Amino acid sequence: MRKSPALQACPSRLLRFGAFFVTTFAAAVSFRALPTRAQQPRPPKIRAQTDLVTILASVTDANGRPMPDLTRDAFQLSEEGVPQKIERFEAETSQPVDLALMIDSSLSALKELRFETEAAAHFIRQVVRPGDTLGVFEFSETVTRLADFSDNVPHLQDAVRRITPGTGTSIYDAVVLGSDVLKRRPAGRRRAIVLVTDAGETTSISKFDDTRRDAIASGALLYTIVIRPVKNESGRNTAGEHALITITDSTGGAMYILDDMAQIEEMFDRIDRELRTQYLLGYYPEPLPPPGSDRHVHVDVVGDYSVRYRKEYFTPSARE
Repeated sequence: MRKSPALQACPSRLLRFGAFFVTTFAAAVSFRALPTRAQQPRPPKIRAQTDLVTILASVTDANGRPMPDLTRDAFQLSEEGVPQKIERFEAETSQPVDLALMIDSSLSALKELRFETEAAAHFIRQVVRPGDTLGVFEFSETVTRLADFSDNVPHLQDAVRRITPGTGTSIYDAVVLGSDVLKRRPAGRRRAIVLVTDAGETTSISKFDDTRRDAIASGALLYTIVIRPVKNESGRNTAGEHALITITDSTGGAMYILDDMAQIEEMFDRIDRELRTQYLLGYYPEPLPPPGSDRHVHVDVVGDYSVRYRKEYFTPSARE
């Protein structure tokens, strides 16, 4: 039977229609898959992350008395000469403190050592407040931890009374050890080293540059009480004194020179008062500092005051 022309044409027409439908549908799908300019996703923004840098500032008047109740506007802060915005400010910061008390046991006279340890026991009772901790160390040719960090005042006082005379004076090793143990203490706390010595460095393995760097990197304030065995410069280790002045100043701490052991309690009292009247300044550095760099900070305060603070910090290396 012969098929009609209409029926003969149907397959080819169907094929052409199918091809047209597939092509049209694919184009439509392709067209819909291509986002318009408004729909195209924007490249992600790259935001530089940096940690808050905190600086503890101690402000004193001409007589060395701490000055409380200053406002944020009284302070100006810069890093590498570039002014920085103070994002965090605390007057009389409530941050608890971890304190390493390091006693030089090489002092020549046993009588002076006993006076020193009793003054230290009195200081412990004053300085340790709720939330604070203190560790006791003695150093001569070696550095020995006598009491781990705690707030147990009687236990800490017993530790300083166990200090016995030694030979040699490893001041740098004491500062390095104190810095290292404080660096491992929990974050969000203040750190301080109180070092009592005659400044006669003789037996340290650590060197001056390493000691200074470790002290800065720990974020600890170094308070140094130097007991001069003799007043005449020709009879004492002035090089040791100058080294301690440099390290102490770099950390933002303070150095006290005693010509009479009777002054030691007064010096401990001054340290205690200062720890309770410090200002905390925090800022995010702009521009972002490069990793592994040594950054220099400058703080000014309005008024006829003196201000001490940590003058350097180190940014983490790229691998940290």
